[in-house]
Amino acid sequence: MSTIVTVTLNPALDISTAVDAVVPDEKLRCDPPALDPGGGGVNVSRAIARLGGRSRMLVALGGGAGAEMRALLRAEGLEPEDLGVGLPTRQSIAVTDRASGQQYRFVLPGPAWQTADWGQAEAKIAAAAGDGDILVASGSQPPGVPADFWLRVNAALAPRGVRTILDTSGPALRAAEAASATPLAVLRMDRAEARALAGRPLDGPAQIAEVARALVARGAAQTAAVACGAEGNVIADAGGSHLCRAPKVAVVSKVGAGDSFVAAFALALAQGESALEAGARGTAAAASAVTTPATQLCDPALAAALRAQVEIVPL
Repeated sequence: MSTIVTVTLNPALDISTAVDAVVPDEKLRCDPPALDPGGGGVNVSRAIARLGGRSRMLVALGGGAGAEMRALLRAEGLEPEDLGVGLPTRQSIAVTDRASGQQYRFVLPGPAWQTADWGQAEAKIAAAAGDGDILVASGSQPPGVPADFWLRVNAALAPRGVRTILDTSGPALRAAEAASATPLAVLRMDRAEARALAGRPLDGPAQIAEVARALVARGAAQTAAVACGAEGNVIADAGGSHLCRAPKVAVVSKVGAGDSFVAAFALALAQGESALEAGARGTAAAASAVTTPATQLCDPALAAALRAQVEIVPL
């Protein structure tokens, strides 16, 4: 079984609280905060552990928030490996307005990295990933990190058989969509990101599959995975495109569904499964995640049960 290495360049200590009502120009007395470790790769590693797997977790931790994150992860039985950049870890804040039931989410950008910072991170990632490993690069990039950072990493590691799964957004995603001499193993995005790349509306999985197939055809990735919300996930590779149709479940929170998908997908690939089967397992894990509160990620028993309900449909 291949080792999974997750990387989070821009983690966040997630702070959740609630107030009676959000109103301007007044001090709002909040409930005691709940603290959770956050960031794409961090949550992928947490979900992998919930699914019974193991991963190495590389994270840029620093300052008081970074120390708090490390303690929270250790309490879950996980041991983060610091990328050694030393910059303070950012925070994000979610405030629920009890009067309206609405939630306000404030996401800070994170500290700016210098060339020496991302150069050091690149070297540490290369040293951590062994031949034939699976590298999961998930989440946003800090200011100062070049948009093609993950393409550089992939170009260096792919000759050693390392398969890179990239799940990002913004300039990094736009850089990744271009043709490359060294395609990513997997490029994942959601429907809104696929629509932005296409520059046009995408009505349903069939049109989303066109975008996914184009990414594979131009050499951006060997496999493209696009989330379609409650409809499931489109998986495209050299063998064609399919919809992994999601089973119907009662939705509690959609937070964590994407990270749960990536976790189950990576774990399936590490176990030798095809990209299509990995997509089906990821779809089941994501469906289980939306039945749980936001910080809980996927439910392993439910994910296993839901896999039988995931229908694979050619597109």
